[in-house]
Amino acid sequence: MITDKLNTEFWIITDTHLIADCLHDNGTAFQEIQKTSQGKDLAYQEIALRAFCQLVNDKKPAAIIVTGDVTFNGELLSAKKFQEIFSALTATRLLVIPGNHDIYDGWARIFKEEQQLYTEQISPTDWKRIFSSSYECALSQDHYSLGYSVQLNPQYLLLLLDSNIYGKREAIGAPPTEGQISEEQIVWLEKQLTYAKKHHLRPLLFMHHNLYVHNPAVNRGFVLNNAPLLRQLCKDYDIKAAFSGHIHAQNIVGPQDRTPTTEIVTSSFCSYDQAYGIVKLDPTSLTYQRQTFEMTPYLSAKERQNPLLTNFHQYLKNIQLRNLSTNSKQKDSLANQKSSRLNKINQLFIEMNYNYFTGHNHLSEKQLHDLYASPEFKALVADHPRFSKYLKTLYDTTDHSNLSVTLNY
Repeated sequence: MITDKLNTEFWIITDTHLIADCLHDNGTAFQEIQKTSQGKDLAYQEIALRAFCQLVNDKKPAAIIVTGDVTFNGELLSAKKFQEIFSALTATRLLVIPGNHDIYDGWARIFKEEQQLYTEQISPTDWKRIFSSSYECALSQDHYSLGYSVQLNPQYLLLLLDSNIYGKREAIGAPPTEGQISEEQIVWLEKQLTYAKKHHLRPLLFMHHNLYVHNPAVNRGFVLNNAPLLRQLCKDYDIKAAFSGHIHAQNIVGPQDRTPTTEIVTSSFCSYDQAYGIVKLDPTSLTYQRQTFEMTPYLSAKERQNPLLTNFHQYLKNIQLRNLSTNSKQKDSLANQKSSRLNKINQLFIEMNYNYFTGHNHLSEKQLHDLYASPEFKALVADHPRFSKYLKTLYDTTDHSNLSVTLNY
């Protein structure tokens, strides 16, 4: 048991995608991979994570839970660096599970001048050895995967699942995007849930892939292949909450059909505005609140001389703007229109995406109606008909925020 306190909290971060500084020289090859990294910051994550650990040491949550994609592309040295950084925690347990980019990722590379060179990948054995402090506090470990359970306090059992698909040896290609909970792990999980029920513990799920569809237009490879089976277990054992990552978007989906589980996805720590989730527990409820990390107070004097670091959220946003601008190039039908209108249409595309991924996409019915009626939105849909369905999924008018939720027991 991590703590005997009934009133306690743990924090969640996900998709840190750390590439250790020793694996690049900031040269041509690395700069190119940064440009094509889909909005991730690759250059400053060592600094950001060290600063974050200082905040953790100040606030002292019981645990930090990382729901996968710890490394950029499964570099062994990146995993070792992550553990080294978090070894600075003084009163908080680090609990880590892998993502689809972590174990036997054939894209693991070192970047030197204009070259991408092979670097050692992470095996399941490596993972358990590097993050031994996580597994040492396990109540039980699944012998067929990297899943394990941890009793947080007298009321809660944390079930940390390995939802990733990987082979038994080093890979040579791209890592699988899709995931599932293996049959063997399902057997182990049901034993853990039976234990929780017998001992009157409240189970909470953690995994990299998603239990539910979080975007009706973009979900292939994100939702577990055998999600219905896991949802049935959630129903049978009355699991109130699941936490995941993978989609890089801040999103909360309430109970679906007869499954009582609310799934909470925290957006990627290395993108957007450095989000993390604070989960507070008491005898009658669980409350999740999205936070953004302001790292300037935790930078060294030398680091504060770098304006990118002291204005880090704007730096992250600029990375996103460049990525989204590339994806919003207007084509033939708008080519001859005034640039001011074109800019407004591009800006709308960027703003809609940014709000969606940071969870600031909750609108009233009237606001959504006005948005869809605007000439900019109509032009955007007309010029990108294949994106029409996707664009209409970026805002929601449900009765809950994507930034916070309270679940009562």
